[in-house]
Amino acid sequence: MKRLLLSVITVLVFSLGNSQSPEEMKAWQQSMMPGEQHQWLSQFDGKWVGEVKMWMDPSQPPSVSKMKTINEMVMNGLFQKSTHTGMMMGMEFNGEGLVGFDNVKKVFNSTWIDNMTSSISVMNGTLSNDNKTLTMNGTMTDAMTGKDLDIKQVLTLLDKDKHIFEMFMVMDGKEIKTMEITYTR
Repeated sequence: MKRLLLSVITVLVFSLGNSQSPEEMKAWQQSMMPGEQHQWLSQFDGKWVGEVKMWMDPSQPPSVSKMKTINEMVMNGLFQKSTHTGMMMGMEFNGEGLVGFDNVKKVFNSTWIDNMTSSISVMNGTLSNDNKTLTMNGTMTDAMTGKDLDIKQVLTLLDKDKHIFEMFMVMDGKEIKTMEITYTR
């Protein structure tokens, strides 16, 4: 009897939730269609080698290392998944990012995870008018204090085989560059 009642409730909820107007259906269909911003992201698909510069102290020279990145459009071309491997601060580094353009909100969104923290960074941003620079703002958790840090990431397209990724943190009200990766195909 419980299963029958649960089945009836499930069917009712599903039926009520699917009674959408033609306008609502059209909006939903448009939200899931890749557009020009998704096409812009897809130009970064492929295998890349990155030269990483990291500043732990902005008054000191950066540490320099190499990394490999593989980018691929996923979910019917709506998102780009990035897989990163290399060495960072003498340790093996693995990270994954997901970037997409939200057709409804008209903004780029991204998430980032890696093996050096248990936090997920979430950012959103916009593409410059000349389609060369994607600037994302968000937060990441400071593992030492447990507090959120404001961060900014800037991805600048130089040409089809080269781009630069920069990361900044806001510390004491001042924006400080903490990382720069120059990618070549």
